[in-house]
Amino acid sequence: MLAKSDLGSRVVVRRYAGIVGDRPQFTDVLGDLTAFGDASLTVATSHGLVVVPLAEVHRAKVVPARRGPTAREIAALELAAAEAWPPPVVEELGAWRLRAAGGYTGRANSALPVGDPGLPLPAALDAVVAFYRRQGLPPQVDVPLPLAASVERELIKAGWHAECTSDVQVCALGELIAATPDGEAFELSPAMSPGFLAMVADDRGPLPEAALHVLTAVPDLVFAHRYDESGALLARARGTVTGGGRWLGVFGVETAPAARRRGLAGEAMGVLARWAVQRGATDAFLQVESHNAAALAMYAKLGFTRHHRYTRYQLR
Repeated sequence: MLAKSDLGSRVVVRRYAGIVGDRPQFTDVLGDLTAFGDASLTVATSHGLVVVPLAEVHRAKVVPARRGPTAREIAALELAAAEAWPPPVVEELGAWRLRAAGGYTGRANSALPVGDPGLPLPAALDAVVAFYRRQGLPPQVDVPLPLAASVERELIKAGWHAECTSDVQVCALGELIAATPDGEAFELSPAMSPGFLAMVADDRGPLPEAALHVLTAVPDLVFAHRYDESGALLARARGTVTGGGRWLGVFGVETAPAARRRGLAGEAMGVLARWAVQRGATDAFLQVESHNAAALAMYAKLGFTRHHRYTRYQLR
């Protein structure tokens, strides 16, 4: 049997599920033990939180920590993230995607090397360089690791430089909802308000026309706005559902300087999580630079963990 000292461990709980005929039936619950009370325990599974009354526990034990994601899982999440941040220009190089958006954000202006480019790696990288030279942009490649480790080795060999590394963080929506307020004061809209767009521009500078495509060209998306009594925008966030309907993508969570430390970021995450569940999504992802300790700490409190990392390489 488990104990409170096992909190945080990965566990399997065999749960009594009733009698069929004259035989007892059981189901297994696999995930991380997040709560252990006098009457029940709670397991964070891949499909959300499951509360199991102790009276229904037949047996339970700690199991080895979950393995890292498979190559297929990393590729699927990278493609879901690409759907959620679509540049106006995309060329295919075999299965690779060469993306351009007038320089608006690194993610929308970098090659995504997921799959087979249909060429030897040196030739594929030459094609990447030629594409970005035609676009008038610096050649960049976002390398998901460890999925595209062979691409990373070839980039380093060819003299490309690492610009930044980002964590791709994930959380079951059930867990995210349990950790956040409902954000009922936020307004949800399929379009950006002028204040939302102004806050984006204040953060990144003048926006090229391509930025509007990146921000809006997703079939299933929503913009969350929180205003004060005077109509000033206090906080904003953008949510998408991609990856075949599984993934909520969380982007651009930002609070106005005068409204910080009031929990508005958590409210924004909460309202997006509840919106996504209503649309059938089961999990959330976000991308954050690996050196942003404050953001990583906040997301960890909400239940996010690292799925994988990617490093952006640039040819100067």
